[in-house]
Amino acid sequence: MSTPPSPPSRSTSRDLERYAGLFAARTRGMKSSAMRDIMSVIGRPGMISLAGGLPDTSSFPPETFAAVTARIAEESCARALQYGPTEGLEETKRCIAEVMAAEGMHPDHADMIVTTGGQQVIDLVTKALIDPGDVIIAEGPTYPGAVPVFHAYQADVVQIDMDADGMRIDLLEETLDRLECEGRRPKFVYTVPSFQNPAGVTMSLPRRRRLVEVVAERELLVLEDNPYGLLRYEGEPPPPLYKLDGGVYVMYLGTFSKILSPGLRLGWVVAPPPVLEKINLGKQGADLCTSTLSQLMVHAYFELEDWRDYVDSLTEIYRARRDTMLDALAESFPPQAEWTRPAGGLFIWVTLPDFIDTTDLLARAQRENVAFVPGEGAFLDGRGRSSMRLNFSGSDEGRIREGIRRIGEVIKEQVALYGTLTGEPEPGAGQERATPEAGGGRVVELPRRDAGPDRRARGS
Repeated sequence: MSTPPSPPSRSTSRDLERYAGLFAARTRGMKSSAMRDIMSVIGRPGMISLAGGLPDTSSFPPETFAAVTARIAEESCARALQYGPTEGLEETKRCIAEVMAAEGMHPDHADMIVTTGGQQVIDLVTKALIDPGDVIIAEGPTYPGAVPVFHAYQADVVQIDMDADGMRIDLLEETLDRLECEGRRPKFVYTVPSFQNPAGVTMSLPRRRRLVEVVAERELLVLEDNPYGLLRYEGEPPPPLYKLDGGVYVMYLGTFSKILSPGLRLGWVVAPPPVLEKINLGKQGADLCTSTLSQLMVHAYFELEDWRDYVDSLTEIYRARRDTMLDALAESFPPQAEWTRPAGGLFIWVTLPDFIDTTDLLARAQRENVAFVPGEGAFLDGRGRSSMRLNFSGSDEGRIREGIRRIGEVIKEQVALYGTLTGEPEPGAGQERATPEAGGGRVVELPRRDAGPDRRARGS
């Protein structure tokens, strides 16, 4: 009797040859998420993660969780364990409508699909709209989790620079004119307009209005990704793009991950009916339906508790952590570093001297048991190598201070090494610090368009 072949190992060249001819051509363009690559190491003992966009789930009351699950077990057990409609449960859509109403939006329930997290929305929209080589417009930097999706569907992503007021709409219009001359029409514009991931900046109201006008004039779709709009720490909220547009060209992505729990894996999309129909077909092929149990948990929670009180409590926690991180950056980072000061959301974008590669810096930082997301993961054209994304929501204030201190020490070593190797003074040496009492770098609100010529738009 013949001996069956042994299972393939993970690393031999023969294994690569054995399977290489079977892979679809699109897999050659697939790229791992910068965040997922780090997840395997952030669970190490002693590791301080400032990398993932992790909400503080420890703040969710265990007694509330017990009450929610008990209610489902008592009233809806069989239904919770069964398949549901692809579009989602009607009672879950009512909860979604309540969340959107808090930002002034009132979509028709028929225009919604409940999804397996917000990430699935990006995948389903891209699947429905993109053929290989089609153009997507995105901000630069953009959400690192969208990058592998766009790669997987072989999109040509054109990134538009940002400043303190968000995406530069003047540059967007110039880009659209250039693409039109080339006979190319973007399929959609992808934007995170409120507390942008990763830059932390918010698109101004004039730019929101102009963006809505531009896409209407040119009949282009927009995918508005809005996970953080309710996590505002200061200032008045501008209306979402969906509210300004009325749902004609703007597709809206929402999620319960940041205002309730990412473990529920529950998001949603609101889109024009013809687009929603294609998204529905794509979801049927992907997973048939979103977890009925998760949907009923959200519904039970909304009936038992005031979800807005919980969001308010998160806002207070995150505001304090943001302030702690800003103070720690001023204390521990060298004067050459610059960073944004977000008015909400979960992230701060830091830019270092050009000679520092933050992917290399991450490897060194991990040896000090601290992690962040390198900026290159937020671009598709190799930019962002001297930047990093820092998350302040997932760690307490003590760990934030210690994590920033560790990263700061590694940066200072790199700066000193540069001076030693080049024989030049350390960049920025001798310059006045913006916060001399703290001894650190300076907060930079991504300079606006009319900033002086010697100011570089950090993060663009």
